[in-house]
Amino acid sequence: MVLAAAATIATATITAVINEVRVRGESCGGVVTCVVRSSPKGLGNPVFDKLEAELAKAMLSLPATKGFEIGSGFQGARMIGSQHNDPFYMEDGKVRTKTNRSGGIQGGISNGEDIVIKVAFKPTSTIGIKQQTVTREGEETELRARGRHDPCVVPRAVPMVESMVALVLADQLLQHYAQCELLPRDDTSTPDRSVARQFAVHHQS
Repeated sequence: MVLAAAATIATATITAVINEVRVRGESCGGVVTCVVRSSPKGLGNPVFDKLEAELAKAMLSLPATKGFEIGSGFQGARMIGSQHNDPFYMEDGKVRTKTNRSGGIQGGISNGEDIVIKVAFKPTSTIGIKQQTVTREGEETELRARGRHDPCVVPRAVPMVESMVALVLADQLLQHYAQCELLPRDDTSTPDRSVARQFAVHHQS
C-alpha cells in the first residue's frame, strides 16, 4: 500500500510538471530508471560485446535518447577507488556485494546483483513557440509547430526501455547457453551443474 501510494503521488507530480510545460507551448525531457532483479551471473563478455555496452547500444537506439548510465554512472567519476569499489561477502554460499555501484555488471559480465541503468530522454523537438530555422532554399525564418504533439516522451518511453532491456538479456542468455552450455539439458552429460543451478527458474518456466 505504501508503494502504491508513493507511485500515485509521483504520477500526480509528473503529470502536473508536464501539464505546466505544455500550456506554455514548451516540452520537457526526463530520465527513466530500469532495474533488472535476479539476473543470472555470467551474461556478457569481458572485452567485445560487454553487457553494459550492449545495453547502452540498445537504449541509445531508442528515439530521443541522449544519455546512458549504469550503476553509479557519472557520479562515480567524483569518487575515489575505496569509495566506489563494491565490497564482496558470502551469503548462503554465494558471492554477493554489499553495495552495487557497479550496477550489477563488472568487467562486462553480470555478477548476479540488480542491474541498474538510467536512460536520459531529451525534450520533444516539436513545440508550440517560435523557433529559428532555415528553409530548403537556405533562407532564415521562424517556425511555430501546430497540431497535437507530446510535451514529454518519457511516459511512452518506459515500456520501450523495459522491452529493449528484456531483448538484450534474452539474447545474452542464448549466447551464454550456446557458448558454455550451462543450462541443464537431458541430452548432454557435461554441463557445469554447480553454475547451472542459477538458471533453474528459467529452465522450468
